[in-house]
Amino acid sequence: MSAVPRPHPSHRLLAGRTVLVTAAAGTGIGFAAARRCVEEGARVAISDRHERRLGEAADQLAEISGERPLTAVCDVTSQAHVQNLFDTVIAAFGHLDVAVNNAGLGGDTHLTEMTDEQWATVLDVTLTGTFRCTRAALRHMVPRGSGVVVNNASVIGWRAQAGQAHYAAAKAGVMALTRCAAIEAAPAGVRVNAVAPSIAMHPFLARVSSEELLAELSAREAFGRAAEPWEVADVIVFLASDYSSYMTGEIVSVSSQHP
Repeated sequence: MSAVPRPHPSHRLLAGRTVLVTAAAGTGIGFAAARRCVEEGARVAISDRHERRLGEAADQLAEISGERPLTAVCDVTSQAHVQNLFDTVIAAFGHLDVAVNNAGLGGDTHLTEMTDEQWATVLDVTLTGTFRCTRAALRHMVPRGSGVVVNNASVIGWRAQAGQAHYAAAKAGVMALTRCAAIEAAPAGVRVNAVAPSIAMHPFLARVSSEELLAELSAREAFGRAAEPWEVADVIVFLASDYSSYMTGEIVSVSSQHP
């Protein structure tokens, strides 16, 4: 197992940019992305459907930047919530440069035991929620002729894993959505890409998954360990920045597991 690298200093890659990160409460990739965007100089808005944890996340980000980020409670399964979120952020900032669509929901149920409700719930949050947020972002960015969307997919959208049919289908859908949206947005100079993490270790994941499964998934990785959430967030920052100015419609694997 390789040693975990330390987070690096800021390079101000997003200085002056306005960034929205969904599902940014808690300890996972969303909060890590919001933190890295703040550290890279962005003005950040964060959303989540868990109001208390959202407030705690905002307090932590305020300690880093000295400015409390804009917060908005949002359930991405509600079009009214999503529209209110984007309206609120754009009204506060004047415009939106980057949308990081991180909201997703998993599960572990074999297909023969999966109910219609379990299937529909995961698809609604993970795929349709990403669609709603991507649509809202592009409706603002395309007329402006500027902007970046970064979606959170998963290597599970490429590979097969028992108990993950709903999540895998949703994440494969996010990949296809990203590619199609990118082609539509390209004439306006708007870029749409996605990250595809394999496993990023954080306390919530450790609470909802068995030690055996996490150990097995970590062992598959080239470095013999799970990613730190900030390592995935660094790729999100790269895709949001001008360093990726010629990249669109790409699904970037944050692992060794690209097919």
